[in-house]
Amino acid sequence: MKRMCLVALGGFLAVLLACHASLGDRSGDVPRMTKEELKSLLGKPDVAVVDVRSGGDWTGSSRKIAGAVREEPGSVDSWASKYPKAKAIVLYCS
Repeated sequence: MKRMCLVALGGFLAVLLACHASLGDRSGDVPRMTKEELKSLLGKPDVAVVDVRSGGDWTGSSRKIAGAVREEPGSVDSWASKYPKAKAIVLYCS
């Protein structure tokens, strides 16, 4: 049983590493901003702030950005079209 679990874990890690390698480093593809930059944008009609923290992280936190909308991070395909393309969409998760 122990050997079977180790083999399964090894297979899982191999798949995980392959997926990570295929994605590459995409951090440069998405513009980032400081909290000061975000503060200057809050309340503007052409900006939507979306909180994409996982459910437990969101409910367990006392810190939330005023005016931000909460969306499920795993369901981007179902909610992304709600936001006009003309708006700047700011996603945050921490």
